[in-house]
This record gives sequence, C-alpha cells and structure tokens, in this order.
Amino acid sequence: MLDRMIRWSIDNRFLVLVAAGLLLVAGTLTAVRMPVDVFPDLTAPTVTVLTEAHGMAPEEVETLVTFPIETAVNGATGVRRVRSATSQGISIVWVEFDWGTDIYRARQTVNERLTSIVGSLPDQVESPKLAPVSSIMGEILFVSLTSDRHSQLDLRTLATTDIRRRLLSVAGVSQVTPIGGEQKQYQVVLSPNRLRAYQITIEQVAEALRETNENVSAGFLVQGGQESIIQGIGRVVTTEDIGDTVVTVRKSRPIKVSDLGVVVVGTAIKRGTGSASRRGPNWEPIIEPGVIIAIQKQPGADTLTLDVRIEKTLDSIQAEIHKKYPDVVIQKEIFKQADFIEAAIANVEEAIRDGAIWVIVVLFIFLWNFRTSVITLTAIPLSILLTVIVFHYWGITINTMTLGGLAIAIGALVDDSIVDIENIYRRLKENKHKPHPDHPLRVVYHASMEIRNSIVYATLIVVLIVFPLFSMAGLEGRMFAPMGISYLLTMLMSLLV
Repeated sequence: MLDRMIRWSIDNRFLVLVAAGLLLVAGTLTAVRMPVDVFPDLTAPTVTVLTEAHGMAPEEVETLVTFPIETAVNGATGVRRVRSATSQGISIVWVEFDWGTDIYRARQTVNERLTSIVGSLPDQVESPKLAPVSSIMGEILFVSLTSDRHSQLDLRTLATTDIRRRLLSVAGVSQVTPIGGEQKQYQVVLSPNRLRAYQITIEQVAEALRETNENVSAGFLVQGGQESIIQGIGRVVTTEDIGDTVVTVRKSRPIKVSDLGVVVVGTAIKRGTGSASRRGPNWEPIIEPGVIIAIQKQPGADTLTLDVRIEKTLDSIQAEIHKKYPDVVIQKEIFKQADFIEAAIANVEEAIRDGAIWVIVVLFIFLWNFRTSVITLTAIPLSILLTVIVFHYWGITINTMTLGGLAIAIGALVDDSIVDIENIYRRLKENKHKPHPDHPLRVVYHASMEIRNSIVYATLIVVLIVFPLFSMAGLEGRMFAPMGISYLLTMLMSLLV
C-alpha cells in the first residue's frame, strides 16, 4: 500500500501540491473557527436539583426535603454519585451520571424520578426545579455594580430586573446570578396588639395576601358583533394595594391589612455581602461594596467569542444605565476567564514558535541546503492543520492540553520528513555523478522506499509512549487524554505527510 501511495504521489505531483494547498486553507479556516478553552471539559454529566423550603430550619430541610430527593434519584440508571448541600430554606442536590451520558437524557431521568416524591413534600416546600445546564469551567465572567450615591437595594434591583434579563438573552449564556447587595421585599409589619384586638392570626393575614394577589378571568361579554374579555384585577402593584387587602369581615366591616399593621418596602435578611476592588489614583486597591454578577456559559460554547458578545452587551447596558443612573459603574475586570485562556494559549504558541525556529536552524546547519530544509519544514504546518481538522470532526476543543501535545510533538514532526528527504537528497547527488544517471523521479521513488519501513516502525514506536495516558480513569483521564490524542494524531499526520 505504501509503495502504491508513493508511486501515485510521484506520478501526480501537481495534484499532491494542490491537495496540500487546499489542506492549508481548510485547516487554517477550521483552526480560526474552533472553540477555545483553558482546559478540556472536566464536568461529568450533572443535574442540579434546587428546592426552596420557606421558613424551614436546615435540619428540617435535610430530613423532609433533601433526603427524599436523594433517595428518589439514587437508583436511577447511570447515576454514579449523589451529593447535596442544605441550608436554611433551600436544598441543593447534585446528581452525577457516568461519563458520556447525554445530559438531556439525564435531566429527563431525574425529572421522572422527582414526580414520584413531589406530593409527599411539606406544603411550604416548592416543587423541585432543575438548574440550567452548565459545566465546572462554565463560570467565565464576574462583573460588579458600584455606585457612590445609590443604595445596595437599588443596585441589586437593577442587577436582577434589568441586567440579568439582558445577559440571559445573549446566545451561549446559561445562567446569570446576582450576588450581594440587598434584595427588595414588600414587608407587612403587623401589630400584636391589633391582631389580639381583632382576634386575627398571622396565618389568616398570610392566607389573605396569598389568595387575593392574583387576577381572575370572569368570562366574556358579547355586545352585538363585539366580544370583550372580563377580568378581575386583583394583583397588587403598590404598598397601598397590599394595605387595602381584606383579611376578614366583622359586623359588615372589612378588616384590612392596614388596620393590623403597616406595609413598607424593606430588604430581605442578608447572609453575606459583595464587594469589588479597583485601583486608586496611586494604584492602591480600593474596595467598594457592590453587587457581583456571575455569568456562566452553556457547555460547548466558545468562551472567547462569547466573552466578546457579553462585553458588547455590557457596554450597551452601561450606556443606557448612564442616562438614568450616571454614577452606577459596571466593572468588567474582576474575573475574566478569557484572560487566562489568552495567556495560556500565548505561552503554548510561544513554545511552538521557538521550537519551530530551532528546528529550522538545526535543519539548515546539518543539511546545508535551502530547498531540502524548506521541503522538510512543510511537515510542520501540514501535520498541525490536518490534526486540527480531525479535532473539528471529533468535537475536540483547542485548549492548553491539546496545544501542549502539539508543542511536545513540534520537534518530532519533521523526523520522518528529515530521514526521507535526506536519503533522497543523498541518492540524487550520487546519481548525478554516475556515467549514466537514472531518471530523477525513479531515484526519488527508490530512495523513499529504501527507508520507508524504518520510518513507519519508528513512528509507531514513538506513538506508543502516549498510550499509558489513555489508561488513566476519572478526572485525570479527562485532563490528560486530549494531550495524548493530540500528540498521537500529530505524529500519524506527519507520517502521512
């Protein structure tokens, strides 16, 4: 087979050159468009179940919410581990599936298991919800909102109602989580004396507020050729609406919430705060309280491309906010995964560049012929770009591990080419001094065949050194396997070239 391939290549030299040129163009376009990340995706398919249990202590949440959910999902097909965290009023359960499990099939499995326990949860517990799909490397950006004049309540409200919704509309964003600040709450502060005087309990007030805060449909009104929808408007809009809510009727007199206490706009109980640091006039760090917004990407999204889209959206939001809140500043330099990616890629690119330069220098010194050096060096870009094309079809991203495999292989990429070209060059020189020289193409063919088996065996032996990487299991295997695949593919592509 190798004999036929070499003979065909020599007989169709123009087609080989055209194919090499097309591969260079296709490989370059593919490399430019491929997603780039810091590390390979290290996340096992994980489904996160969130359950809110208002007013319940951590011990109650653990016993009545977390444990039933863990029990329900533990025996599901493909589940390898279940972890949980319980706090006051909230339960979080992480259901990890085997590597390679389709995440949407996993979510469907968890959803089916949860339906069997929803009816057995306490009344004050909301139905369990599945968090958006994300990965361990998904937190790509932290931004902060700070202001000299506006309160933490205003900043948190702005982050939740405006900025969060705008960012979620950016393609590739999975989740946007505001952290810190003060959450806005409409609070009903009841007077114990008034409750005692009217003989009304807190539960009655809560029930009245819960039942009256909704709009209801009352059918249709048909007049002639027109049909109108009749709707009872009951949803509250202001604090006065809450105060006007009727709790009960005594002696034909309605008892309202405002008769039992006052309604105010306040803040929810805080269990933490957010702060952002910036450089002062003399480069000293200045820490300001503010609201932090954590942005997570969807699995498979290109971090660098998504970062550009998010920055454009934030610039647009900043321009709009400035009209209404001139002193509110969006700081985008708190944490940026794109900076780490660019730095990591720059380091590997520097290693590849320096390695290629040294390869060129060594080749020219030892071969001392410009043409043979150039022909040999074509193996480097062709092998790398062929590997990138294979990456694209296999769904492998460009990251520090795959680039590390290329950096390790950079010197070995020209080994096959050096041996082949040097032997051809030597045989052509010998042929030139013969009394009756053979045809140069015939010399090229025999010179290449002379060392072909040795080159193949040597390449296969070198490739074998990365096979132990593929025997590693778990997180280590997911981390280092792309490096081995990159090295192995690059060496095989250099053999083909």
